Amino acid sequence: MLNCRQVTRLVSQSMDARLSWPTRLGIRLHLLYCVWCRRYARQLQLLRKATGNLSPESLAEPAQLSSDAKAEMRARLQEALKQPPPPGQ
Repeated sequence: MLNCRQVTRLVSQSMDARLSWPTRLGIRLHLLYCVWCRRYARQLQLLRKATGNLSPESLAEPAQLSSDAKAEMRARLQEALKQPPPPGQ
């Protein structure tokens, strides 16, 4: 029987390569009773799907904010600093 550490490693590997059927079966059996590994597998699938549409070029360069966006962020930060903290903090 596979443990959580093995399953998380194998789930990650399964995203890039096909695993043997006994290994896939072991993963499925583990996922039937382990909610934490199921969540991990779902999160990996979500990340894979979310980043699947990104081009390699978009990952190579960091995103640049416009001057207007930077000014808006500065103004909001300054406004937030002027407000008193909520009670109890």
